Amino acid sequence: MSLLRSSLPRSVSRSLNSAPLSQRTVAAAPSLVGSAAPRSLSTLARNPRAPRRAAAALKVPSILSRSYADASGKFVRSKPHMNIGTIGHVDHGKTTLTAAITKVLAESGSGKFVDYASIDKAPEEKARGITISTAHVEYETPNRHYAHVDCPGHADYIRNMITGAAQMDGAIIVVSATDGQMPQTREHLLLAKQVGIKKLVVFVNKVDQVDDKEMLELVEMEMRDLLGTYGFDGENTPIISGSALAALEGKTPDIGSEAVLKLMAATDEWLELPPRDLEKPFLMPVEDVFSISGRGTVVTGRVERGTITKGSEIEIVGMGSSMKTTLTGIEMFHKELDRGEAGDNMGALLRGVKREQVRRGQVLIVPGSVKPCKKVTAQLYILTKEEGGRYSPFGHGYKPQLFIRTSDVTVQLHFPEGTPDAEEKLVMPGDSVEMVGDLVHDIALEEGSRFTLREGGKTIGTGIVTKIMG
Repeated sequence: MSLLRSSLPRSVSRSLNSAPLSQRTVAAAPSLVGSAAPRSLSTLARNPRAPRRAAAALKVPSILSRSYADASGKFVRSKPHMNIGTIGHVDHGKTTLTAAITKVLAESGSGKFVDYASIDKAPEEKARGITISTAHVEYETPNRHYAHVDCPGHADYIRNMITGAAQMDGAIIVVSATDGQMPQTREHLLLAKQVGIKKLVVFVNKVDQVDDKEMLELVEMEMRDLLGTYGFDGENTPIISGSALAALEGKTPDIGSEAVLKLMAATDEWLELPPRDLEKPFLMPVEDVFSISGRGTVVTGRVERGTITKGSEIEIVGMGSSMKTTLTGIEMFHKELDRGEAGDNMGALLRGVKREQVRRGQVLIVPGSVKPCKKVTAQLYILTKEEGGRYSPFGHGYKPQLFIRTSDVTVQLHFPEGTPDAEEKLVMPGDSVEMVGDLVHDIALEEGSRFTLREGGKTIGTGIVTKIMG
């Protein structure tokens, strides 16, 4: 049995019926709409079906600049920091919900919210009305400081969703009440599990477009079933119903602003702060690169492990090149940091580095702590067609794309040396198998590194590195 299999769906045993919700059998399920309003955030989280009445003093959101902005002061770690994000199918309302969260929390405190246009900021996104890249915002609740990643749901941009999911400690999965679960709902759950997200909160959006209460109950029932299929706690996961658009437009508070506040209460209570790996050597995958006039080159990303201080020597490795430089500045959310640590979404100012010398997919490390490699042995699990994977087997020499952190490279898979009849042997969907992978570019991999395999716009397998071979 594969060591991956325990954290991934063995088979999609429950029906993932794609017929319209109106044609599906309605079974008894708890109502999404509760009764009396609880009085505190902790009560809300324990009773996720109850509507939100009382607004606590929640703090101001602000957009997370992708550049190294002029410092407006020091970043103060007064609350635990958590990285979360919105995931789910295209056009189910992820970006609208992200904007609504910032608006509702801003109205409960002071400051400004990040509007939809600022989050969907790329020209192609605005033209198509969909999110194609990840976008970051920041906000606070009474208990935590959040960095929020808004992930694309469109199938063409799953690559960017993988980058976003890899930065998350927990997630809000958005599902439309009019559609129910859809293909990217399922794929995002699979990818979330693969990158290590342990808990989610569900937001059933667009409830103002559904008149039939039984339809809402069916959406909740199917989502709980689907969560269980992909290894999450389907029985106890909070499911909040509401309308992100109503919250954004300031209409119908019971499904608008109150639902958003209830969602954040559940997020505070249900999503657990992960342990931060501060003792291991510093490593940060490069998500984006910028050239700031008069300042130099800045790279952004989420610190995967360790700590780093201003003035430290670092090495940039992977994707066919490496170089050493000095970290001359660190910022997070427009504020200066003396030290970056695991979990931080930070911008790093690099000395003497040109923009074209650094690229997405590389990693910043303590010099010499990780050696990039082009050949590994890995234990693979190949998804079945029911799990969204391949319909047919593949053989020796198969070349999918390998995704890890912010990098994706072509990998040629073949059976280990000495395998009998290797040229004729086939790997079937559903198989767990050990294979050797030759990468087109060297990337930072270590024993225990987990990755995703994709082909033709779909996830076809997952893997864990068992041996570095060169």
